[in-house]
Amino acid sequence: MTATLTLTRRETLHRRIRLIVGITIAYNLIEAVIAIAAGSVASSAALIGFGLDSTIEVLSAGVVAWQFTRRDPERWEKPALRVIAVAFFTLAAYVTATSVAALVTAERPEHSTVGIVLTAVSVAVMPFLSFAERRAGRELGSATAVADSKQTLICTYLSAAVLIGLVANSLLGWWWADAVAGLVIAAFAVREGVEAWKGDACATSVGMLLEDEHDEHHH
Repeated sequence: MTATLTLTRRETLHRRIRLIVGITIAYNLIEAVIAIAAGSVASSAALIGFGLDSTIEVLSAGVVAWQFTRRDPERWEKPALRVIAVAFFTLAAYVTATSVAALVTAERPEHSTVGIVLTAVSVAVMPFLSFAERRAGRELGSATAVADSKQTLICTYLSAAVLIGLVANSLLGWWWADAVAGLVIAAFAVREGVEAWKGDACATSVGMLLEDEHDEHHH
């Protein structure tokens, strides 16, 4: 698929990926500051954890940004994927630890309007960034960009989990909702981390797997 790309098209995709990860980094830095501040005010472990998770997304996007500033990005594919895999594992470990701690202590956060608005905005914005990066990464054949887009997608799921938890806690008193959702997301993050560590572009993209199956039927 990548062999047919012209040099001009490859350079266009490189610029597009750099732009997407640049926006992702800027957004997540702002998100981290607001979430940690709001979480501290509301004594919300979920919001503070959400803010810290944003810093992991910054690390993952930063690795991709660095890779695509190199003269030969493909050369740095393997080490970049390893760093993204470690980011996945770190995210899984942190979310698991905070979720278990929340369930054990039964700590109920206060209502946070800022937290609800912030996570709602993230649920709306992050899927578009993930889709744009995954599409460009698939066309370019970059497993790194595809893996980073999965990292962004997992952060979207985490945003939704925190949002549901905050709303459920405020309206229904279900303090445990975001913790349970967090454990499910952690398991998904481990799976994606393993696939990124393997460094297989097809393994890190459901879309690529479907395309491979389609090609096999034609052959």
